[in-house]
Amino acid sequence: MITGDAEAVAKTVAGDLQIDRYYARVLPQGKAALIHRLKAEKPTAFVGEGINDAPALTESDLGLAIRAGTNVVIESANLILVKSDPLDATYALKLAKATYSKMAHNLLWAAGYNVVAIPLAAGVGYPFGILLTPAIAAILMSVSTVVVSFNAMSLRGIRLHD
Repeated sequence: MITGDAEAVAKTVAGDLQIDRYYARVLPQGKAALIHRLKAEKPTAFVGEGINDAPALTESDLGLAIRAGTNVVIESANLILVKSDPLDATYALKLAKATYSKMAHNLLWAAGYNVVAIPLAAGVGYPFGILLTPAIAAILMSVSTVVVSFNAMSLRGIRLHD
């Protein structure tokens, strides 16, 4: 946690949120420099709402702005939190991971179809007695599209709140 607040306030908030490392009394230009140093250790995320947070938002791997923040902050962020609840950042990350997983599944399904069905429809398997007629290939392509669509729609069932 990086804040411009006093040490006592930062320590209390970090304790309440169970954050191990915190930095207090950091000036705006110091926030971006600190993010730059921390990025060398592991990926960083920064949540901000004031104009002083804009440089740190752009420096971090993931910049999150609170919607109630200034226009400069909103323009500097990768993601805008609609409510002022910092836990929404964890929900956004959870949804992003689930979306990425579904995207990988859909790509595998589509690639599987293209690798198998299209060559068979082109007659590659004919010498072995395997022929996929164009009509059957078209039906399989429609089935592939439906499977990909249902797989994507399953994101609606993701439980963001534990």
